[in-house]
This record gives sequence, structure tokens and C-alpha cells, in this order.
Amino acid sequence: MDALRKQASKFREQVAKQQQAVIKQFSSSGYESSDVVVIDEVEMQRHHQLEKLYRATRSGKDFQKEIVKAAETFTAIGYKHIETGTKLSEDCSKYGAENNSDNILAKAASVYGDARKHVEKEHEELNLLLSTQVLDPLRQMINGAPLEDARHLAQRYSRMRQEAEAQREEIARRQIRVRESQTAEHVAKLHAAEAKMQELKANMAVLGKEASAALAAVEAQQQRLTFQRLVAMVEGEKTFHLRVAAILGEIEAEMVSDRQKKESAPPVAISENGSEKTMYFLAEATHSFSAESEKELSFSKGDFVVVRKVSPAGWSEGECNGRAGWFPSAYVEKRQRIPSSNSASEVF
Repeated sequence: MDALRKQASKFREQVAKQQQAVIKQFSSSGYESSDVVVIDEVEMQRHHQLEKLYRATRSGKDFQKEIVKAAETFTAIGYKHIETGTKLSEDCSKYGAENNSDNILAKAASVYGDARKHVEKEHEELNLLLSTQVLDPLRQMINGAPLEDARHLAQRYSRMRQEAEAQREEIARRQIRVRESQTAEHVAKLHAAEAKMQELKANMAVLGKEASAALAAVEAQQQRLTFQRLVAMVEGEKTFHLRVAAILGEIEAEMVSDRQKKESAPPVAISENGSEKTMYFLAEATHSFSAESEKELSFSKGDFVVVRKVSPAGWSEGECNGRAGWFPSAYVEKRQRIPSSNSASEVF
């Protein structure tokens, strides 16, 4: 039994080592950096150019992934915001409907509930923009064939360059052997090695140009597309915030206006004891006033008004031209006092 355990433990160690070797092999894949001159300076410049482009496209791809990750998070938060805002809208509308319409809080709740629906609609528009104009184009390029094809060409060039480096060392060894012993076999092997090197050189020239052109095109497309998607994201967020600010500005103005009207509205008339005498007075309108409700009294400049009550809130109640109602006290000037037993018809 112990022998079986030891054998199983040894087998697990071997498997783990093989897995580590495979992981190391794939993690090191890519374009290998090297400062060794394999063929000539022209090839070295091509090698450095490909290395630079390979790193640039990898950096561009990583940046695109970060933008996608952020946009996905914004979208998820947006849907959560929509869910919460919709629930709040329903609650506000329900409170406004179930309470007195004259209640300033109930009216404000109804106004806010209705506006909240428009805010969440703007959130939906922003989420749609992020999905169609940012996420989809970037994902398509990240997983697209042009990028992978160009990088595969560069990787092929890198492997071919390593092969050429090994071949150059092989030629150096063959040359030493020929100098030591110039046999027909040694010379033939040297010529074969040199011929293979020439073939590698020609293949590298063609593949290098193709890989450079492909990577340069992909990098330019990456730069252009990523910039355009960033601008689209900025414009979308800007439009969203401006529209939401406009909606909230409108409902704030409406709420404030309703509160001011409520605070400055004419006081509710309270019936007085018939035995109690109140002194009325005659006043002349110094400004015209147009009633905005049935409780208010309209008159023109120069009309005479029988003032029956003056409120500390800045409103007065009286009669003019056979109608009664409230009006701003500052719109009339007192002329004479009238006993309360007199009516407006007796005055005129």
C-alpha cells in the first residue's frame, strides 16, 4: 500500500512539472527581443520595428480591454440605477395620487415621479449608446482576425529569426571544420548550410515586410477606433448629464413655483360673528390686477374697491363692480372708512 502511495505521489509530481513546462512555453510566446545581428543592419532595423509594433498593438489591445471593462461596469450600474429609479417613480406617483391634490408635498411627489421616468429613459439611452457605440466595436477589434493575423506573422518572423541565428552558428562551426580539415564532405556541408542561410534570408525579407505592414495597419486602426470610441463615450455621457440636468431643473422650478404660490395665496376666508362690527373702507386701485383664480378679484387702475378685510400676508378682501375676492393690498390706496352695515351697492 505504501508503495502505491509513493508511486502515485511521484506521478503527481511528474504531471505538475509537465504542466509548469507547458504554462512556461505558452507564457513566453510572442515576439522575442534580441540585439544580436543575425544577417545585417537592415534586418536588425526590421527586427526592432517589428518588436516596437508588436508591443504597441499589445498595449493598444490591453487598453481597449480596460475601456470595455469600464463600459460594462457603467452599463451594469446603469441598469441598477434604472431599476431603483423606476421603483421610486412608482412610489412618488402613488403617493401623489392617494393624497389631496392641494397638498404641496403630494403635488411635488407626482411631479417628481413623472420626471423620474424621463430620467430613467435617459439612462436607457446611455446604456444603449455604450453597448452599440463603445462595447461592440471594441470587442470586435479585440477578437478580430486582422490583429491576430498580424501578430502571428510577427511571431513567425521571430521564430524564423531564431532559426537564422542558429543557422549562423552552424555556418561558423562548419567553417572551422573546413579550415581544420578541408575534405569534400566538410565543404559540401558548409555549402549546404550557407544555401539554407540564403533561403532563410530571402524568406525573412518577404515575411518581415508583410508582418511590418500588417502590424502598422492594425496599430493605426487601433489608435483611430479607440479614439473614436472614447469621444463617443464622452459625448454620450455629456448629453446624458445635460438632459438629466434639464429635467431636474424643470421640476425644481415647478416645485419652487408651487411652494411660492401656496405661501403667497390669499388666506382662506373665515366667517365672522354677525353681532361683531367691522369697519370697511373705500380704496382706489393704483394698479390693475388680473385674478388668477376664482378666489381673487380683478380690477382696473382707477376703480374703487370696498375693502372688507386686510390680511398680514399682504392680501386684502373686498368688492368691486359687483364681484368679491382677494387682491394684493399694495395695489390700492385707502380713501375713506365705511360702516360695516353698508354694502358695496350703498357706497356706489
